[in-house]
Amino acid sequence: MRAVIMAGGKGTRLASIAADIPKPMFPILGKPILEYQLESLVKSGVRDVTLIVGHLKEVVKDYFGDGAKFGVTVRYIEETEPLGTAGALYYLKDEPEVFLLLFGDLILDVDFARFMAFHKAHGAAITLYGHPNAHPYDSDVIETDPDGRVTSILSKKVERDFDYHNFVNAGLYCISPAALDAIPAPQKCDLEKDVIAGLIGQGKVYAYKSTEYVKDMGTPDRLAAVSADVENGVVAGRSLKQKQQAVFLDRDGTVNEYVGFLTNISDFRLLPGAAKAIASLNASRYLTIVATNQPVIARGEVTFAELEAIHKKMETALGREGAYLDDIFFCPHHPHSGYVGEVKALKIDCECRKPKTGMLLQAAEKYNIDLRRSWYVGDTTVDVQTGINAGMRTILLQTGEAGRDGKFDVKPDYVAADLPAAVQIILES
Repeated sequence: MRAVIMAGGKGTRLASIAADIPKPMFPILGKPILEYQLESLVKSGVRDVTLIVGHLKEVVKDYFGDGAKFGVTVRYIEETEPLGTAGALYYLKDEPEVFLLLFGDLILDVDFARFMAFHKAHGAAITLYGHPNAHPYDSDVIETDPDGRVTSILSKKVERDFDYHNFVNAGLYCISPAALDAIPAPQKCDLEKDVIAGLIGQGKVYAYKSTEYVKDMGTPDRLAAVSADVENGVVAGRSLKQKQQAVFLDRDGTVNEYVGFLTNISDFRLLPGAAKAIASLNASRYLTIVATNQPVIARGEVTFAELEAIHKKMETALGREGAYLDDIFFCPHHPHSGYVGEVKALKIDCECRKPKTGMLLQAAEKYNIDLRRSWYVGDTTVDVQTGINAGMRTILLQTGEAGRDGKFDVKPDYVAADLPAAVQIILES
């Protein structure tokens, strides 16, 4: 694998700290951001790196040289004038190999091999690296079809008066050389507007979803925050090369108010304190994943599109309060027949319906999760039994059904008044 890093940024918003350092060379714990990027690339087997440099380029070249002491071969493309986020990629048009593109102001630790494998498996021209974040309302949000093909990108500059999935463009890309045909000359060019937008219309852009740490450090406050995350091991700990820990949450009665079977989106409301509790998990070593039975689909009471709308409302509501879910897994099946309007193809005894562990096993495979070091939190005995079946620690909440479903005679590891109390138990354990 090979990588290209846009390393010519001026760091205008960081000038108050140091005006004589190009943005990718800002130090974190005594080491420039670009060096952290190279370390992550090397761990994924990348040995060929091209740095696109411009502003204060000699600072970059003097530090990295030919790359030998960092375990890579470094080549340089030098901009004599700013060419935007894509203009300099013109010089890579004749190279046959798919490459990774990184912006030089990102602190990250990513399993790039997984990212590249997704790109190649889908035959994409460009694959965007997407993730949820704590401020989707001021981020560019990716919309996809069920196969991961990008259908649109919602600009952060446009006010959104509707619900959406918290799936944000992180500034990492896999690019096939053919995608660069949209760049006719080494002139100022915008990657998103001049390259990606046209390819979306052709159905050639995909999005890869990950939970790994990718954050820009373009302001003094962000620089301080990512510096703390590096020092505390949060950045390295989120790499999917390492086993992850997760907190799995039931949905109804745990995250949102319990109203029986939720079939009307207008009945969806977050429980008090749920967003703040989830935000605390977001700042910890744990992934936060909802795993929920939704038999209303098999029973014909809610369509897949209506369920997606409910989940968009949940993600948007959490995002407004600075919280996010790393993923949502749901079981649409129901084994018992006899319902008016039921979907017979979904009336099966599946492996994903709780208390079976199919959803948890899917999540564990997707995100390299160690279930035995993870938690299940919910308001029913079914939730507790699911966690027990997966070898997880369990917490029964006194919200929602509060264990009154009586499906199983189980003993949870803990009982908590609500989700905030459960999160406090988890973070103190």
